[in-house]
Amino acid sequence: MGEKIKTIYICSECGYESAKWFGKCPGCGQWNTMSEEIRESYGKSKSASVVRARPSAAPVPITQISTEDEYRYYTGSKELDRVLGGGIVKGSLVLLGGDPGIGKSTILLQICSHLGKILKILYISGEESKRQIKLRATRLGVNCENLYVMTETDVEAVADRIQSEKPDLVMIDSIQTMNFKELSSSPGSVTQVRECTSILMRASKTLDIPCIIVGHVNKDGAIAGPKVLEHIVDAVLYFEGDKQMSYRILRAVKNRYGSTNEIGVFCMGDSGLSEVENPSMMLLSGRPKNVSGTCVACPMEGSRPILAEIQGLVTNSGYGNARRMSTGFDYNRMSMLLAVLEKRCGYYFSSLDAYVNVIGGLRLDEPAADLAVAIALVSSLKDIVVPEDLLAFGEVGLTGEIRAVSHAALRVTEAARLGFTRCILPYHNLKNLNLPDDAEIEVIGVRTIRDAVAALVR
Repeated sequence: MGEKIKTIYICSECGYESAKWFGKCPGCGQWNTMSEEIRESYGKSKSASVVRARPSAAPVPITQISTEDEYRYYTGSKELDRVLGGGIVKGSLVLLGGDPGIGKSTILLQICSHLGKILKILYISGEESKRQIKLRATRLGVNCENLYVMTETDVEAVADRIQSEKPDLVMIDSIQTMNFKELSSSPGSVTQVRECTSILMRASKTLDIPCIIVGHVNKDGAIAGPKVLEHIVDAVLYFEGDKQMSYRILRAVKNRYGSTNEIGVFCMGDSGLSEVENPSMMLLSGRPKNVSGTCVACPMEGSRPILAEIQGLVTNSGYGNARRMSTGFDYNRMSMLLAVLEKRCGYYFSSLDAYVNVIGGLRLDEPAADLAVAIALVSSLKDIVVPEDLLAFGEVGLTGEIRAVSHAALRVTEAARLGFTRCILPYHNLKNLNLPDDAEIEVIGVRTIRDAVAALVR
């Protein structure tokens, strides 16, 4: 039976397929995300014969599956290994995303510089020529004989080359440039990205070869292509930070072989990305002295406590409505804290502009940063200078109470190590607070925001 060509519409956000166009996707509710694709389908008899010819794998009892031969490749970067859960697992498929120019291709070549000494690496680029890759590798000091460079956009040719060469590690830069010639859609479309990733996934799993795929992001910051792309791969890593700034944060959104709460901090320089072993010291460098409107918080990023400076600015409004702006902290949570401070503590912000900024490009999603944000706002409003050797952490409730947070001992210990002598924390965390004997720091337990502000002028 001959081939049949039909037009379908696929949502670029969730992958929902429909025979007709919708302004609003029925699957995820997003507007103007349905893109037109042309799909070639085959007759029923041919599809049925393909299904019958496909071999099936016999089920195996889980007790007979061995994990003793599991091995991880260490990338040479402790920060990257931390985010990956200990290194690159054999046969894994890792998706690396981030804004243009943030350092995705740079970190791939730096991985090649370390692993190329012992492994055979195949670097496939669909965006740059071999000469361009060589020039960047020379600038980064990457020169190893085990690194093989290939410029190709046909995903079937790439899979065949992986089958014939059998490298120890494969890198694809980027998935949006790969093309599956059986599909009539253009490279980078929803269908092309999904099918090319599936082909690479099968090649990686069959040969037990780890593969790192670079994915571009769209204007919303998500990886371009459907969400099913993130479901196919084993790990999804995002580079965060402004490319105009030198610091980069690598965060795991999904990881089948480790935690998704870990982050890696890097600094971009002339010689590439260098890891920052002490992010707290980096984030607190250049902190102003004897200035109101600043407070240090201690969020947890996985198993690592990180000290970050939070700045608040409250000023008279020059417009009819007060303006609110938040950078690095959730805007809705900032509005909630302003309402709590006004209702429960008598600090009026209704006719004032309020701004919150987290220094260093870090984004704080943990509720433990609430108390530091509230103190910074009150400090700016009343022009109270927060002592340089003081930090605060705790979750703020709608009644103005300070709720307990996890890992209080780790936070206080990290603050004492960096020279802080006073710490404001929830009162309920004092019960199980076991600090080292050499931790010279005063802990102040508070029950409400009023108690926390009173502790500043004590």
